[in-house]
Amino acid sequence: MGRPLVAEIDLNALRHNYQLALQQSASAQALAVIKADGYGHGAVRVARSLQDLAPGFAVACIEEAEELRQAGIQHPLLLLEGFFSADELPLIVAHDYQLVVHSQWQVDALIDFFHQQPAQNTSLKIWLKVDSGMHRLGFDPSKVEEVYSFLQSQPWTQAIYLTSHFACADDLDSHFTREQLACLQELAEKLGHPPVSLANSPATLAWPEACGGWLRPGIMLYGASPLPKGHPQGDLLQAVMTLKSRLISVREIPAGDRVGYGGRFQASQPTRIGVVACGYGDGYPRQAVDGTPIWVAGKRCKLAGRVSMDMITVDLSAAPEAQVGDEVELWGKNLDVNEVAACCDTISYTLLTGLLPRVPRQSVNEH
Repeated sequence: MGRPLVAEIDLNALRHNYQLALQQSASAQALAVIKADGYGHGAVRVARSLQDLAPGFAVACIEEAEELRQAGIQHPLLLLEGFFSADELPLIVAHDYQLVVHSQWQVDALIDFFHQQPAQNTSLKIWLKVDSGMHRLGFDPSKVEEVYSFLQSQPWTQAIYLTSHFACADDLDSHFTREQLACLQELAEKLGHPPVSLANSPATLAWPEACGGWLRPGIMLYGASPLPKGHPQGDLLQAVMTLKSRLISVREIPAGDRVGYGGRFQASQPTRIGVVACGYGDGYPRQAVDGTPIWVAGKRCKLAGRVSMDMITVDLSAAPEAQVGDEVELWGKNLDVNEVAACCDTISYTLLTGLLPRVPRQSVNEH
């Protein structure tokens, strides 16, 4: 069997979460966002599980798209950051990738490419990115009509979608989200109502006015809610990844003794300490504080001491019957990854995408 650490990927939960996204709108379609290796879950695995449900997938870059094509995924693929240099364009055209276009240099590169290859029988689907206030990528709203009209006039443009990205959609009272939404709605009206894509995961779950056109569910597909606990839709998400290991040692230490590097944890009373096969060499965050929840033998226990490269130590006071070989959950079905992330001064995205390759992923509930 070897080292007991494994990340179980529940594909039923993944499909449930995708269908929950679709339920937020009677008319929208949803591109499943599977960038960053499917948020650490395995992009090919995720795509294969969703290919009978999703009309297309979104990735960050051409390398991620190529991995899917080489695995036999033939669905439409959207490059969320477009292309990074003009030398990607022949491959983009050959494989019919869809493009986010966010900068004038990209428009210029497209002009040059098609000027050099006027006989190219090509029809691109372009997702025109608007900077509606996040100030990361996208055209200033004052320039969008001009760029849209130019792209629409080109023989190599098959379709144009209008897209942007919300900065604060996880804040349910955000005035800024309303301002961004108003900006996009005004532009869409001026442009004759092209297809739009506005809703990321929090907007899909909590901003119904943003849920027309094409949804872009990302983190929600993997069961980590981007919204505060208690939200009626966010709380319906099901954890897809359960990071599991086992106790490999149990010992008793007297009151006053310290545990781990630097002796950060000091026992206030005689304490049973369990050792778990998992550490920062696997992607478990070293910055996790004492008290970070860990599920041991069906009981909620606490991290005790600094995370090591290959091991963590756990205060077993809440599970006095725990023994070597008992199952441990680091996050997943019983422990919300958001709660664990909060104890590590980070977010669920970094825990899921930061799980390292030496941790085997094991699919369950495959179709």
